[in-house]
Amino acid sequence: MCVGLSAKVVSVSRGTALVDASGARREVSAALLSDLEPGDYVMVHAGAAIAKIAGSDTDEADDLMEDFLL
Repeated sequence: MCVGLSAKVVSVSRGTALVDASGARREVSAALLSDLEPGDYVMVHAGAAIAKIAGSDTDEADDLMEDFLL
């Protein structure tokens, strides 16, 4: 099974993005998304930002993940 997590982009530099996922910050590859900017929301999987998502979608994704883990 593959699981992606929603995260907010904090900064972008040289093909990597610093993202914040529920308070946990980490660097991920931004190579798949050419137009990322701080403040954008992304879906992260396997160390890469794989898609931009709407900020309102993050709450739904987080709720689904919480239900899945319980």
